[in-house]
Amino acid sequence: MTDIAAALATIRAEIAQIAADRGAVTLVAVSKTKPVEAIRAALDAGQRVFGENRVQEAMAKFEALRAEGAEIELHLIGPLQTNKVPEAVRSFEVIETLDRPKLAEALAKELAKGPGRLRRVLIEVNTGEEPQKAGVLPEDADAFIRDCIDRLHLPVTGLMCIPPQGEEPALHFALLRETARRNGLAELSMGMSADYPIAIRQGASHIRLGTAIFGARRPAGSEAG
Repeated sequence: MTDIAAALATIRAEIAQIAADRGAVTLVAVSKTKPVEAIRAALDAGQRVFGENRVQEAMAKFEALRAEGAEIELHLIGPLQTNKVPEAVRSFEVIETLDRPKLAEALAKELAKGPGRLRRVLIEVNTGEEPQKAGVLPEDADAFIRDCIDRLHLPVTGLMCIPPQGEEPALHFALLRETARRNGLAELSMGMSADYPIAIRQGASHIRLGTAIFGARRPAGSEAG
């Protein structure tokens, strides 16, 4: 677990160097599939912002940590099914994967009952227009953003994207940045372990790192060594 603290220290130093004249960058530690012990090690090293893919997995891990008094900001960075919206609103401070009208309607309906923990929402943009990926298409993004803010009054503060593998990520980050600028949105969640320096240079406010912090997930049945 000392490796986690060392990795966080290295990443923070890199962020500070790259983002020296670009504003603050929030590090989201992607803890999906990671055990509570690894999250505790990150907490001990001063990390407070975490990202999870699945609502149930996040609740199982973080409710106990919060009950112990841990100060945590939890981001949902995986797809959200509409039937999981009530639990997501209660468990996450930030949902980064709003990607379709039906989900927007469900979030608005749930938030009308009370905000729970949820404070901010990011809209996921499918910048590569990949049919297998979630996210609103770039040509539909402006209208969707305006509907979410103006009609549904959702607390949309930014955008998120995952560039296609094998393509230059800077082009996708620039597209996301321009879409956010056009709509007056301040937050850009973009950049993962393989490309976060590029994302920071392109204006990321949040980067989502898992492998760089916690190491690669070992295949089932593999041995340490």
